[in-house]
Amino acid sequence: MEIYLVGGAVRDKLLGLPVKERDWVVLGETPESMVQQGYRPVGKDFPVFLHPQSHEEYALARTERKTAPGYKGFTIHASPDVSLEQDLIRRDLTINAMAMTTQGRLIDPYGGQIDLEKRVFRHISPAFAEDPVRILRIARFAARYGHLGFTLADETRALMQSMVRAGEVDHLVPERVWAELFKALNEKSPSAFFYTLKDCAALDIIFPEIQHLFGVPQPEKHHPEVDTGIHTMLCLEQAALLSSSPEVRFAALVHDLGKGVTPSADWPNHYGHEKQGLPILEQLCIRLRVPNSFKSLAMQVMQYHTHCHRVFELRASTITDMLAALGAFKPRHNLSDFLQACEADAKGRTGLENARYPQAELLSGAAKAAALVDTSSILNGELKGAQIGEAIRCLRIKAVAEFIKSE
Repeated sequence: MEIYLVGGAVRDKLLGLPVKERDWVVLGETPESMVQQGYRPVGKDFPVFLHPQSHEEYALARTERKTAPGYKGFTIHASPDVSLEQDLIRRDLTINAMAMTTQGRLIDPYGGQIDLEKRVFRHISPAFAEDPVRILRIARFAARYGHLGFTLADETRALMQSMVRAGEVDHLVPERVWAELFKALNEKSPSAFFYTLKDCAALDIIFPEIQHLFGVPQPEKHHPEVDTGIHTMLCLEQAALLSSSPEVRFAALVHDLGKGVTPSADWPNHYGHEKQGLPILEQLCIRLRVPNSFKSLAMQVMQYHTHCHRVFELRASTITDMLAALGAFKPRHNLSDFLQACEADAKGRTGLENARYPQAELLSGAAKAAALVDTSSILNGELKGAQIGEAIRCLRIKAVAEFIKSE
């Protein structure tokens, strides 16, 4: 049995990065011989097995042939006569088409190590164009490795653009788009995911709501960067610095979707964009089947981020009602996530990246003060129904007013 470490593990090992999982390719074996040696079959579309001790994945060397549109339209051929070079060339990028023996010897038939040193994403063969998911994967690699200086090879960019023109991207299913977006949101530079898609004209097809923000102006007084799309990317980067939560990062990404539908006659102002964006966000979440934890926080941030920014100008009653709408008085709430997304919005402006955001401290303190009010006399009193809720609201407004006065 010939065994080689392949793919991301080799790439990250050469970059000096931690290797999170290891994948192996096996030459000269059959599914039957693998099972006889104790490997457990788990692959649905092609022969993959789990090692009996380490439980790492071992795949038989294989080739692929395009037979239909989309990323599932492939015929797989796995047999003992498939060579390592044949297995490696079906991969997407040169930096992912390297192998290593168990003794640590590098096998690099397609120049992956050179591209790794040059920090270049380069497709390995014209077969790259057969799988539209590879566009999303490259965008995600940009989010992961962009901070190391990686760029897209000109010929790969041109090939990705031709794939978009050919309609390959139209075959991407929502689950796969969300899976790649989720991974990108967890990377170091998530904005690079969207810039890469924009660069190859795929953003307008995959995330039209984000594409529509680019070129839309905002008042320069409040937004020195002017362009709403650029502001959105700056917000996403700030969210990545402030929080490791993908929900917070998603909320920062989509908070201004309403500005994409502001009539151009009203530019650069965007009155009411908070509510204008809610149905757009709703449709995006339905289309991509976004989990509820992401959707609920994003809805809250979209609707109330302007309130949060203006909290020092708001009445105690308005603040209390906003906190109630955010669920801040419930035992379990996500107020801190909401405040981080709003802070990312405030800092996601050219030249204001290091500005303080005292609004978060004020709202957090107000929420604690209001949550601590003693409601026992009201709950045990003679008030009924809606009267009880209104009486508790008045107590909370008073607590918030007193907290603001003490600050």
